[in-house]
Amino acid sequence: MANTKRELFLKRRLRVRNKLRAQANGRLRLSVHRSSKNISVQLIDDAKGVTVAAASTLEKDLGLVGKNNVEAAGKIGAAIAERAKKAGVEEVYFDRGGFLFHGKIKALADAAREGGLKF
Repeated sequence: MANTKRELFLKRRLRVRNKLRAQANGRLRLSVHRSSKNISVQLIDDAKGVTVAAASTLEKDLGLVGKNNVEAAGKIGAAIAERAKKAGVEEVYFDRGGFLFHGKIKALADAAREGGLKF
């Protein structure tokens, strides 16, 4: 029985998230979502069930509306690192969801690390 692309993506997302939760040690989750037109990232406190900080290419003040490329991903990574520092967060775990760690996802992660986040 062949799995569809979507089913494989969902299986991969759950596998990644479950492995990360086992190693979380109370750290916040840096969750990434990539669509065909935008990239968004959230800093989530799973214990309380709240979003501490977020950044997206949909925000007009970042000037990236509708951009979904490696450069935009880097700017989003830097923005979330800055917002996390304002919220007093330094250590997180990176939840890439079902997305492979290359290209835009890697650029976002590298920019967040350069901004001071540790994961």
